[in-house]
Amino acid sequence: MKEKKKFRLFDAVLMAVVVILVVESAAPAAAIGSSQFFWWGILLILFFLPYGLISAELGTTYTGDGGIYDWVKMAFGRRWGARVAWFYWINFPIWMASLAVLFTEVMTQIFDLTVGTPLLIVGQLVFIWAVTLISCYPVSDSKWILNIAAFAKVAIMVCLGVLGIYHAVTKGMANDFSGKALLPTFDLESLSFISVILFNFLGFEVVTTLASDMENPKKQIPQAIIWGGVLIAFFYLFAAFGMGAAVPADQLSTSGGLIDSFILLVGGINPFVIIIGLLFMYTLAANLISWALGVNYVAFYAAKNHDMPKVFAKENPKNEMPIGASIVNGIVASVLVVAAPFIPNENIFWAFFALNVVALLLSYIMMFPAFLKLRKIDPDKERPFKVPGGPVLLKIIAYIPLALLVITLFFSIVPLSSAEFTEKIPILIGTLAATIIGEICIRLGDKEYAKK
Repeated sequence: MKEKKKFRLFDAVLMAVVVILVVESAAPAAAIGSSQFFWWGILLILFFLPYGLISAELGTTYTGDGGIYDWVKMAFGRRWGARVAWFYWINFPIWMASLAVLFTEVMTQIFDLTVGTPLLIVGQLVFIWAVTLISCYPVSDSKWILNIAAFAKVAIMVCLGVLGIYHAVTKGMANDFSGKALLPTFDLESLSFISVILFNFLGFEVVTTLASDMENPKKQIPQAIIWGGVLIAFFYLFAAFGMGAAVPADQLSTSGGLIDSFILLVGGINPFVIIIGLLFMYTLAANLISWALGVNYVAFYAAKNHDMPKVFAKENPKNEMPIGASIVNGIVASVLVVAAPFIPNENIFWAFFALNVVALLLSYIMMFPAFLKLRKIDPDKERPFKVPGGPVLLKIIAYIPLALLVITLFFSIVPLSSAEFTEKIPILIGTLAATIIGEICIRLGDKEYAKK
């Protein structure tokens, strides 16, 4: 019998980069300005490393299908687990709507098109339902989709960084990258974008599922966390440097900033920019397709346990795919893009993307106290990987990233000045609406649970 090939450290690091690296969030992060370099460094140490260690322990110890939902449910009961499952799911159709908007924006950018709102909405609906239908089949888990997307992501970011260096050497920088400019200013606009950096670090728990295939998970998982985090930060910062060389931070669009940067760096729209734009458009669809199975399965798993509405428990009997969640994703995303023209925010991509970021961050909040609780109530469980340290150190490791999540969420959704009202009120309303709808669904789930 042929021995199963072991997953190497290189494979784990590559998977971390492929899964977590999201090109469309490079421009919102770059909008922070030169101080983003400080934030990337400090959040890599204070958030990503402890988050990675905790998700590594939980992911290798509790290997059920529910992931974060299971961990929180075991620690704090089914209602808290249901809330996690709800926010983990609802971020996906909102993300889909934001990327549908960005897809049509990039298309009109690279082909220099002037398209009316009704036609743009039609294009966005086609994007949404193409992704939705593909997600109903096992092809959504195909390796080639991830492989091509990985190539496209790295190619885009490396090209942007190299062009930025060339522009800096030959024509100078559009932004100040001197010592003082690299320090944080703590202005409200910059603080509201820090949530994007945290968003860019999330998803590492997917890599921990590979522990059983590793030769030495106790050693390789921490190495994958460190190297994966460093590489992810490098690619984002390399791309951000390219954007910083081309566009002043206060003029950088959170939606069109990446393509705008390429246009400025090469002196206009040419075949190279069109190819980059097409690769970028492909990564938008591939991101959703590659994440759909995981998100949909958490919703499906929670629905089977009566913690989500019954529609999410519907599966295709032929291929056992969670088609109920896929269809609901498409419906919710479609409603959002149709309603988008009526939302009082000029940057619809950012309105949706920020709401998606908030929902995803909310789903991770309970993971950190769940880690401490499970250590307390389930101390004898075998842990293939265990976060080192005593009780005090473990609390520090858990509470610092938790505090960072709460603080960044506050700055992301609460308008603290009159200038922020137009941008943040739709995000605040959307967050409250998602929370209320989620609570209603959980209460309905309680009735179903009681009938069991």
